[in-house]
Amino acid sequence: MKDFRLYAITGEQFHPGRNLIEVMEEAIKGGVDIIQLRDKTSDKAEVLAKAKALRELTRKYGVTFIVNDYIDIAMEADADGIHLGQGDVPLSEARKIVGSKIIGISTHALEEALLAEQQGADYIGVGPIYPTATKVDVVDPVTIAYVREVAQAVKIPFVAIGGIKLHNVDEVIEAGASRICAVSEIVGSADVKGTCEAFIRKLERGK
Repeated sequence: MKDFRLYAITGEQFHPGRNLIEVMEEAIKGGVDIIQLRDKTSDKAEVLAKAKALRELTRKYGVTFIVNDYIDIAMEADADGIHLGQGDVPLSEARKIVGSKIIGISTHALEEALLAEQQGADYIGVGPIYPTATKVDVVDPVTIAYVREVAQAVKIPFVAIGGIKLHNVDEVIEAGASRICAVSEIVGSADVKGTCEAFIRKLERGK
């Protein structure tokens, strides 16, 4: 997969009254390299329609497009890959369906990270670093100590996620993260493009 620095996940509850595609286009213009569609509440026909619209947008800008959980929708919309949680379809099963597409796995402990790497994940999510209200079924924060562990032990790309804001991202970068994911801080911002540009500046300073 193409390397990346800034990963944005959709969260329409954070931008009521604003169009999903317009918000994500602003994020891309600000420097986002990966867009993930995460929608657990709409019916599958709606999710598929959003996936197809985001596929069109990301293709226009040459940005990687990932679908959370729904392997069937990822395939139908020709997404670049899928992202799975610890309780979702096993990676080996998903690989049989998606072939060479990207598979990302959420991890909350080093043994999960190492297992995902061993089983052939293309990248892992590392988090939640801080408390977050973005997901309802969220696990306890893993803290930046977990970022340090993964930075030393895991060879595949990892992205730090969970409660990451402009005011705390520096310590996540200092702990060894070179890829950051944010949801509410990006899509809930009054200036989506400017917020993404600020994240990119911090990532560049942290190199």
